[in-house]
Amino acid sequence: MRVLLAHLLKWGYSPGHRSKSWRLSIENSRDELKEMLERNPGLRQKIPSLFNPSYRKARRDAAAETSLDESVFPRTSPWSYGQVMEETFWPDLPAGVKN
Repeated sequence: MRVLLAHLLKWGYSPGHRSKSWRLSIENSRDELKEMLERNPGLRQKIPSLFNPSYRKARRDAAAETSLDESVFPRTSPWSYGQVMEETFWPDLPAGVKN
């Protein structure tokens, strides 16, 4: 979940640097999470307790992997777990943020 969130942040906040590897990472991470939940359905109830800590770490990762300061990224996830897992969800650059 951490990798997925970090790459979604990079995708949304660094559109000029989007790459096939970011897209592949996002798609693979979504698939891996879905597969893990299919194998372990009891984990679904833990998602709310795992999502926010994963986002905090992903925020740090995204800052470290871009030229952006961590403060550029929202302190809490701008997306829900449902959005993050939706195959058609690809965040756009937030209003007022320049690449």
